Amino acid sequence: MQYFDIHPHIISDDEKRYPPAPLFGKRSDWSQERPNTVESLIAAMDEAGVAKAAVVHSSTTYGFDNSYVVDGCNQYADRLVAVGSVDMVADDACDVIRSWAGKGLKGLRVFTGGSTKDFDPSELEDPRAFKAWDLLGELELPMCIQTGPIGLPQVTMLAKRFANVAIIMDHLGRPDVLDGPPYANAASLFELAALPNIYLKLTPRIFGDVKKGKASAETFFPKVVAAFGADRLAWGSNFPTSPGTLAEIKAEAEAGLACLTSADRAWIFGRTAAKLYPTLAD
Repeated sequence: MQYFDIHPHIISDDEKRYPPAPLFGKRSDWSQERPNTVESLIAAMDEAGVAKAAVVHSSTTYGFDNSYVVDGCNQYADRLVAVGSVDMVADDACDVIRSWAGKGLKGLRVFTGGSTKDFDPSELEDPRAFKAWDLLGELELPMCIQTGPIGLPQVTMLAKRFANVAIIMDHLGRPDVLDGPPYANAASLFELAALPNIYLKLTPRIFGDVKKGKASAETFFPKVVAAFGADRLAWGSNFPTSPGTLAEIKAEAEAGLACLTSADRAWIFGRTAAKLYPTLAD
């Protein structure tokens, strides 16, 4: 089985060349406490047995400046692809997307909130962004969305309107699973299964949540696979945002998904990533 990670981050140790300019004006604590250069990521991947990765730009460090994630991934183009972020509602959004794609960007991400700001899904339904979404379909660039359950109605609208764009939900859209089977509190997540262009990232957040309340890995993950199919699920480490080494994070994911078939795990740990980011399969 090949392991592909679709959610690590990198932070440069050269702030003169790559100055921090965090989105919303507040830099994330993790990016200062656990910075991880591209060289450190490659070393961690080697130690953990992770072959390739789609590296997600840190909006809470660099805002819309994708320079470091693009430069870093181009430095290791045989193993990494860059996923960046642009201001989707800006007048020049399409020109900016084309420019970054020309420099090597293979996917985009909308950060509507998280560690430094409450979720605000209003950007997702702003018509000014629709021309940029059209361009994503033209360029075949997948879009990651960082939101919680509050933003799922907007995600549903986008998935229907832009059916040719693969939409990847960071952290599964942060569902509430603590009620356990049949996971009624996560009903809005499972409603997304009817939209074939919706994909889910399985990250440390969900592997921790299924150990709480009435939830369990054995009851939750088979239900997700049954609803979405393993070919629409992909593992993301969230390293180094989530505590622990990459090897430890990967081991937790392997333990959580041990209840699935080997074929399903092969999709989640590698094949879905290659489907979303074909360059990884080269």
